[in-house]
Amino acid sequence: TDARMAEAILLFSGTTNGELAVQGFETLEKRTGVELADLARGSEEKRITFADTQAGPVPVITSPEWSGSETGGRRYAPFTINIERLKPFHTLTGRMHFFLDHDWLKDMGESLPIYRPPLDMHRLFGEPKLGQRGELSIAVRYLTPHNKWSIHSEYQDNLFMLSLARGGTTVWMSPQDAALIEVADNDWVECLNTNGVYIGRAIVSHRMPAGVVYVHHAQERLIDVPKSEATGRRGGIHNSVTRILVKPTHMIGGYAQLSWAFNYLGPTGNQRDIVSVVRKRSQEVQY
Repeated sequence: TDARMAEAILLFSGTTNGELAVQGFETLEKRTGVELADLARGSEEKRITFADTQAGPVPVITSPEWSGSETGGRRYAPFTINIERLKPFHTLTGRMHFFLDHDWLKDMGESLPIYRPPLDMHRLFGEPKLGQRGELSIAVRYLTPHNKWSIHSEYQDNLFMLSLARGGTTVWMSPQDAALIEVADNDWVECLNTNGVYIGRAIVSHRMPAGVVYVHHAQERLIDVPKSEATGRRGGIHNSVTRILVKPTHMIGGYAQLSWAFNYLGPTGNQRDIVSVVRKRSQEVQY
């Protein structure tokens, strides 16, 4: 059953099985020559079960599967163990790398971090030009950052999270863009392009620059998901209007830390470079 599969996964991860966390760190100590096992020691008997996760959020065990430490109630931050305990980074030299000498990166002029401007989605894919307006609509860059009000991607519908957020799908917009399409804070809007449609309530905030909207990723479609005017179906998730774009350098593998891995139909989250039309819709929604 699904529950048994979940229990198996939790059993084989050091973050949910303290015995494996300690064992992993002890093995890592032999490989790296630095002390690490104390980060998990004392958790040998600790197990996080599927039932525990159903009951509510559970702090995980500090484990070599991640680069941060949550020992002693500390909040997670990446690369804590590398910086504070001198655990080598997973690179050719064991240090952080800013220069990469792979032939493909050299050919593309990207051996060092550089700025690459956003792609012209109008010329490439026929998407509307940025700023192009229709009847109470405007074309904007559509970004899907990590969620602001959830515990990773879950528990948005518990009372604590609902006291912080609005309890449904939202679209963050600048006051300038909202004014152009006559949208007030909390009005219903639809984001659509050739890929799909997303529905949410507008959060009009001066923190957003003109020409850009935020749709935080993994907003759970459990609360307040009406049907779209454009399609007659329920408005989709944050990725509904995005597409996967593959760049050759993403496919590099087998070269020190540059190891290609398959991830949600594409190697990285670069599908967030997208243009979407945001339009004001009828405020009388149907579910």
